[in-house]
Amino acid sequence: MSAILATLNLGVERRGAWTSIGRSGIDKRPVPHRVMARTHGLEGDLVANLAVHGGPNKAVYAFAREDAAFWEQELQRPVGPGNFGENFSTEGLDITNAEVGEQWAIGEALFEVIRARKPCRVFAGFWEVPDLVQRFIAHGAPGAYLRVLREGTVGAGDPIDIVKKPGHGVTINIMLRALTSERHLLPLFLNAPEMLPKHHEKARHWLAAQKKEIGS
Repeated sequence: MSAILATLNLGVERRGAWTSIGRSGIDKRPVPHRVMARTHGLEGDLVANLAVHGGPNKAVYAFAREDAAFWEQELQRPVGPGNFGENFSTEGLDITNAEVGEQWAIGEALFEVIRARKPCRVFAGFWEVPDLVQRFIAHGAPGAYLRVLREGTVGAGDPIDIVKKPGHGVTINIMLRALTSERHLLPLFLNAPEMLPKHHEKARHWLAAQKKEIGS
């Protein structure tokens, strides 16, 4: 099966006690038109809290419909496109095992897989499932944040072509595990030159702490 962008989803404003700043753009809805992907994000997308969402290193969030199907069974409720806060709902693409630095050509634009999503309390509050963060992490298929390497329009139905695979093996699944429940995996980050400097720094700090502990 060829990979495609099943739907392109843009945020609408939601308010509730579960939001961190009084409003949130986590609720994404499919749109029928093509959208310009800019370095900072998708035109027309609502990003309420710019301190933790959006910007060049979280320009677009991609989540596989295959993973959404798992959560439909797990939660016993429908999970429509955009319901996990994703801009790109994909089909036929293994996002969980995508490597950091992997590049995808979609429509006129070029994207780079840059980091795993770490879910927050807003995510759990929006779904009204208090333990969803822990369950999401344990499942290990968090979707990926993308950078925009080449701006251009994208739209539902566009093929997704993987044009670069770095080959270092540091996947989205490994990154999530290293940042949450399996800190001993952090040194693997140093094998991925495409990774953000702050994540390399986390790896170095962990190694330094281990060395100090062994020497004490």
